[in-house]
Amino acid sequence: MDVYNLTTITEFILMGLSDLPEVRYPLFVVLAFIYLITLLGNWAILLAIGTEKKLHTPMYYFLANLSLLDIFCPSATVPKILKNLLTEKQNISFVGCVLQLFFLVALIGNEVFLLSAMAYDRYVAICFPLRYSLIMTNGRCVQLMASAWATGFLNSLLHTVFTFRLSFCKSNRVNQYYCDIPPVVALSCSSTYMAEMLVLVVGGILGISAFLITGISYVYIVSTILKIRSAEGKRKAFSTCASHLLVVGLFYGTTIFTYIRPSSSQHSPSRDRLISMLNGVITPMLNPIIYSLRNTEVKGALRKVLCHKICSEP
Repeated sequence: MDVYNLTTITEFILMGLSDLPEVRYPLFVVLAFIYLITLLGNWAILLAIGTEKKLHTPMYYFLANLSLLDIFCPSATVPKILKNLLTEKQNISFVGCVLQLFFLVALIGNEVFLLSAMAYDRYVAICFPLRYSLIMTNGRCVQLMASAWATGFLNSLLHTVFTFRLSFCKSNRVNQYYCDIPPVVALSCSSTYMAEMLVLVVGGILGISAFLITGISYVYIVSTILKIRSAEGKRKAFSTCASHLLVVGLFYGTTIFTYIRPSSSQHSPSRDRLISMLNGVITPMLNPIIYSLRNTEVKGALRKVLCHKICSEP
């Protein structure tokens, strides 16, 4: 079938966060505030890691990458949402939808693989502390981070190509406030078998593999911590992975709640769209807060950055 002549849609209409016009401006204010906090928090983490030499270690290199993802991910959707809330226009061009879906899927995929790499790093640090510097070399860190980014973008490219090679001649109303694979595929009037199977097979294999790496790493981490005799030793060992464990729980918890929770007739579409903000908007704001509150080294670096900024002002 020649799919190129069947794609008649030149733009898509995104569903707003709420069907109630009176909440449009309050939503704009809340979302803009969350986005601002997200940018400030993650840029502060990047600045602290970049300026504090004590933080030039593998764990903080991974954290810097996580902060970059937490800046890029909401930036793929939030500016468009804010514009739509102000203009009351919910349209997005076909090309704009393609780019938004590609970058969003790539960045979320990157975060899944990066969290696995961070779990492996904590596994080596706690289970093999004497060999940590030999195993987690700069070269190994670069390989793990490059693999996470490459896998995320290649996976997204595959899904994007098979999603938008479909013919779209039905409704152009995307049942979401951003372009995502399921609501876009639902608009196709051609066979969606390949696109849906790719999500299930490729996405499933990569997602489950990353989840297993993270889960198995923490099984060994917990087992090693429990073997430590002193309470102080256990506390110190646990403190090295507590922040990452919270971030992992938050990421997978919001993802499961957003995509895998049982559907209910009592849930309105607007409520479902608000819930979907958990993973793409709320989590990137909370991650830097978790690391800055629970990590004394990050807190110390942030204080130095703020003190230097304040003291340098005339």
